[in-house]
Amino acid sequence: MIPTFQKVLNRAVLSCRAAPSNPNPVWGAVAERGYKGMPTHGIGKWRHLLLKVAPKKKKDKLQIKPISAATETAYGTLNVMVSGFDMTLVEHYSQYIHNLCNRLGIKVAESYALPTKSVEVMVMQDQGTKMYVDAVLKTHERVVQLSSLDAALCPVFMDVVLKNQPEGVKLVVNEHTEAEYQARFKGRPELEGLLAQMNQ
Repeated sequence: MIPTFQKVLNRAVLSCRAAPSNPNPVWGAVAERGYKGMPTHGIGKWRHLLLKVAPKKKKDKLQIKPISAATETAYGTLNVMVSGFDMTLVEHYSQYIHNLCNRLGIKVAESYALPTKSVEVMVMQDQGTKMYVDAVLKTHERVVQLSSLDAALCPVFMDVVLKNQPEGVKLVVNEHTEAEYQARFKGRPELEGLLAQMNQ
C-alpha cells in the first residue's frame, strides 16, 4: 500500500516538472514585468501631436500713436475725460460714451484708465494747532479717445453726453497732446533719480 502511494507521488512530481511553466503567471505579473525589455515603437508618445509654438517676442516699448490733425470738416484726436470719486459711476458713464460713439459711427481710437489720484483732507482741531487726516478722497479717471469727429455730428454728440451726465462726475473734452499721453503712466521717482545720477 505504501509503495504504490510513493509511486503515485513520484509520477505527480515528474508530471509537474514536465509541464511547461508560464513565463508570466497572473499572480506574478506585479513582481515580474516581461514587457519591460520589449520595443514599443513609439506607442504612447504624444508630443509630436502638439502644434509648434513660436518663441515669445519681447514687448517693444509702447510708442505714441500719430496725432491726427483737424481738418475743415472734422476735429483731430479728442480726449473725452470722465473723472469722479465714485469708481462705479465713472466706469459706467465712460462705457455709455463708448457705446454712444459706436451707435453714432464715431471712431474710438482708444479707451483707457488713468492712474488713481489720492487726496488727503486734513482737519484742524477747534483748540489747538495739530492737524489730522479726516478723509482720503480717491479720484478715478477714464478717457475715451476719439479720432476724426465730424464737425456736424459734434453738437449732437455733446448734447446727448451732457444731458446724461450723472451727478458727481466731471466731464472734460480737449485735444490730445503728448503730455496727456505721458500722464497715462505712473511716475517712478526712484528710477528717475537713478537715471539722473547716471547721466551726471
